[in-house]
Amino acid sequence: MKIDVPYGKDSTMSATISDDIKVSFLEANDVTIDDEDENIKEAIKNPINSKSFKEFLSDAKKVLVIVNDATRPTPTKKILEFIFDDLKQTNFNFIIATGAHRGPSQEEYLQIFGSFYEEIKDRIIVHDARVKEDMVFLGQSTNGTQMYVNKAGVEADKIIIISSVEPHYFAGYTGGRKSFLPGIAGYETIEQNHKLALAPEAKALALEGNPVHEDMIDAIKTVKQEIFSIMTVLDKNHKIYATCCGHINDSFHAAIEFANEVFAAPLEKKADIVVSIVKFPQDIDLYQAQKGIDNAKLALKEDGIMILVAKCRCGIGGKAFADLLGSSDTPKAALETIEKGYVLGYHKAAKMAEIGLWAQMWGVTDVEPKIISKLFIKPFSDLQTAIDQALEEKGRDASVLFLMDGGLIVPLVK
Repeated sequence: MKIDVPYGKDSTMSATISDDIKVSFLEANDVTIDDEDENIKEAIKNPINSKSFKEFLSDAKKVLVIVNDATRPTPTKKILEFIFDDLKQTNFNFIIATGAHRGPSQEEYLQIFGSFYEEIKDRIIVHDARVKEDMVFLGQSTNGTQMYVNKAGVEADKIIIISSVEPHYFAGYTGGRKSFLPGIAGYETIEQNHKLALAPEAKALALEGNPVHEDMIDAIKTVKQEIFSIMTVLDKNHKIYATCCGHINDSFHAAIEFANEVFAAPLEKKADIVVSIVKFPQDIDLYQAQKGIDNAKLALKEDGIMILVAKCRCGIGGKAFADLLGSSDTPKAALETIEKGYVLGYHKAAKMAEIGLWAQMWGVTDVEPKIISKLFIKPFSDLQTAIDQALEEKGRDASVLFLMDGGLIVPLVK
């Protein structure tokens, strides 16, 4: 059996596996995609618990549009086709909700905004969480997080959020409230919020009792301006399956139902070897691609082998998590260091180290072997070699599962 998997934006990687090996595939659930344009138009025309879009903008003095950075598949440029004519009648700016990520490259600006970029490029703010003078204090969350957000979010009298809703390995789901925290929050605020990801309740598909989500909801409560939220849910081919607009929390929760229909994937039983493929654009670096490791653990037997397949176009990504893992002799030692004091990025290291206690992590990436091997990930340059070695180690009776969109699919063992 020859298996082709995506690797990077436009290329693939393949492996051939003998027919006597037990191989299965877990993909996002198939859903019916109707006319995408109509889907967006109808959602904007019929917002949930909100004024119509035109009415929302009718008395706007200063509008801020919060959009995702290039690590998310959000179809921002597609949404703009339906709102830009109304938006450009106002005094507007865009802000890219980078959280603690870097700002976009020239190519990534086009990935986000498409043909609109030339017209709006002078109205784009790139959020930088580390610039303290750009932040204003909005209060303290129930969990004690000091809420600092970009002053652009306070100076506008109307806010539009364009985002997408997918499972997230510690926030429960992306989208909605996440555009504020971490999207346009200060660095210390993000650090305090992400420390909560160490709690066992902080996991994919979980909102109730999830301290990370609760913190984000507290952040939204401090925002006094009117918000019009545009949430999309994409299928496994990044086609628009659903659009939910209007009230920020109501549109988010409506979108969750559609996201579960796509990404909550039932699984009969766990496998000895799980190959987790992280697709573009989540394959930007290991910091982002780690989501594919965390989702894969849900489908992996104890003492199994998890093989991450992610190009990691920009290398490792976050420095803190890599430095911590790289300076630790064992996963246990890394977790002991985190207990002594948290630094932003350590939640990522903790999730990886926890898996390292009971399974092996291997990686087919473009990251230099000497770098990734320090992070408890055994490096491979091609999928075939990784599969062959895994089967050699686990035996020909081993079961192999391909998680075809590891960054987003959440396996649910029946």
